[in-house]
Amino acid sequence: MKAFTYERVDSPQAAAQAVAATPGSRFVAGGTNLLDLMKLQIETPQHLIDVNRVGLDRIEDTDDGGLRIGALVRNSDLAADLRVRQRYPVLSRALLAGASGQLRNRATTGGNLLQRTRCYYFYDPAQPCNKRQPGSGCSALGGYNRIHAVLGASEQCIATHPSDMAVAMRVLDAQVETVSSQGSDRVIPIANFHRLPGDSPERDTHIEADEFITSVTLPPPPPGRQLYRKVRDRASYAFALVSVAAIVDAEGGEIRHARFAFGGLAHKPWRVEKAESDLVGETASKAAFDGAGDAVLIGAQGYGHNDFKISLTQRVLSGVLTEASAH
Repeated sequence: MKAFTYERVDSPQAAAQAVAATPGSRFVAGGTNLLDLMKLQIETPQHLIDVNRVGLDRIEDTDDGGLRIGALVRNSDLAADLRVRQRYPVLSRALLAGASGQLRNRATTGGNLLQRTRCYYFYDPAQPCNKRQPGSGCSALGGYNRIHAVLGASEQCIATHPSDMAVAMRVLDAQVETVSSQGSDRVIPIANFHRLPGDSPERDTHIEADEFITSVTLPPPPPGRQLYRKVRDRASYAFALVSVAAIVDAEGGEIRHARFAFGGLAHKPWRVEKAESDLVGETASKAAFDGAGDAVLIGAQGYGHNDFKISLTQRVLSGVLTEASAH
């Protein structure tokens, strides 16, 4: 680990001002991802800004019946909150499917959204990686790519976003609130928060360099049963090969409303609203659910070791929709 300087800040705007004042600086809260990257010298910030004292550690009801989640709310506290468990169980289940209890006790809401890919080649400085060193190449394209993307990828990068929480946030239409060094506030729909790799895979999100995440807001919960299913190589402490967050409202076997978002498939949580709207009015059946899977997977491409993800996505979605609509 290389030498760095350190400071603590006591307000969100002070955090944004501090990161703007020192190029190459990073925020640190739980440190569950950043410190690992620093030890491997994947990230080498010159300056760390400790944001644990800025006061954003509360979950509050909003006037419209939703929730505002402070950026420093720990993943364990968010998953255990009674309002989340009762009104947004898909979020609670997604959080509990991630990492380990010890990590969830430290990891924060804002940090979870900003965590970086777990691509093997990103973590190996001896291997070319456009995300780590733009222009060096993507080792995963011709290498071992079992965990990599089948949707939304580019010739520059086929990494996936690792968050379980973000997948649930995407199906719930969450909004990310930020403050800049100039004191201006911004609201970013979760659909627009993460980037696809394109020609600049080194950029994971649309957040600006001088912005600090203050909270995530959830709208009132939609009708229907909420489920989260994660397929992985082992039962704990493993990232998703394919995960699905789904909300289905069905009556008498007819689909009245459906939403589903995916993890493990792309550089961001993946959602295709047309696949959802096409299910409205349909009878819950394997044929209808397979059709939804076909719509989600338009343009999907495997790269050898991860070809199985395409058929696996179909099966997982069909199974989750069947379970949710039978309730």
